[in-house]
Amino acid sequence: MARARRGRGEGSIFQRDDGLWVGRISLGYDAQGKRMQKTVYGKTKAEVQEKLEKLKQDPTTGLPQDIEKLTVATYMTRWLEDTARLTIRETTYASYEIIIRLHITPEIGHLRLNKLTPAHLQQLYARKLEELSPRTVQIIHAILHRALKQAHRWDMVQQNVAAAVDRPKAPKKETQFLTPEQVEQFWQVAEQDRLYALYVLAATTGMRQGELLGLQWPDIDLAQTTLSVKRTLINISGTPTTGEPKSTAGRRAITLPEIAVQALRDHRKRMLAEGLTASPWVFCDTKGGPIHKQNLVRRSFKPLLKEAELPDIRFHDLRHTAATLLLAKGVHPKVVQERLGHSSVNLTLDTYSHLMPALQRDAADKLDELFGKGKGAR
Repeated sequence: MARARRGRGEGSIFQRDDGLWVGRISLGYDAQGKRMQKTVYGKTKAEVQEKLEKLKQDPTTGLPQDIEKLTVATYMTRWLEDTARLTIRETTYASYEIIIRLHITPEIGHLRLNKLTPAHLQQLYARKLEELSPRTVQIIHAILHRALKQAHRWDMVQQNVAAAVDRPKAPKKETQFLTPEQVEQFWQVAEQDRLYALYVLAATTGMRQGELLGLQWPDIDLAQTTLSVKRTLINISGTPTTGEPKSTAGRRAITLPEIAVQALRDHRKRMLAEGLTASPWVFCDTKGGPIHKQNLVRRSFKPLLKEAELPDIRFHDLRHTAATLLLAKGVHPKVVQERLGHSSVNLTLDTYSHLMPALQRDAADKLDELFGKGKGAR
């Protein structure tokens, strides 16, 4: 029988299929953050209601006092393991665990959860802004906001105090990208590198670093010039492993330009020449195993940038480069969104808003071409 959600101490009543009436009352949570309940039974609904009323009024029933002793540290640990871990990716879980262990627990972990105030969080953010980047402090705030929202839903606290604190501000990073001439300059230097095809894919598909390193040969159909993004390579405690794409939109098919198809054909020949026929990875180390992200950047990408005398950009900026080049050539933002695996076209437009003035000018010029310059003048 369906029942409406009830708050702590209200109780709920329902009748079983055998006719017996059942009443349950929430006793809150113990000092370890575990939910406590008590169940009573009766032949009639009125009998069960009476028993529940007695439980509410009798302090010896155990409407818990332990909740008063629950600390922020204990709650955050239980929330992370029992709740958050069920809904987030392993890499996100790992980052949450580090943030909680290193930056939340040492600062406010000793406080009782129900005594936590907005002032405590404001002071925490102020201290952390002196030693961490604004973006990291934003992540601290996001984790606390999410965890305390759950605590409020469970009636463990009267309010989500994180909602009463302003999100720390972080300066928006300027998007960096290479020009078409710089991309060709980079490719010329990288052409003899064993990972040349990876850099061609990065600048033409906009795939994320983990998606490129997670590619396996069955994901690529050179005859149909298509590539399927099915997984991403992630690091868990320093060990490479595969995970799901970042979002549902991240699982996608990408049509490849001829330069990428040819680069992959040549790359396949190179891998065969190296004796790596058994490796499933498109881009692997010299032993056929997956490539560590840090090794790719440190041993290959950064040295190639330096040799090509190009700006010291991040690997992720090759993704920005691919998107910028496509938008600048008039490719519809929806198509760019699908190639990048963005969750929405709005995200694509917001990320590359620096191109909008130029696209507006291009739109106006095309209208002039359509109707003829000056024809409207009389």
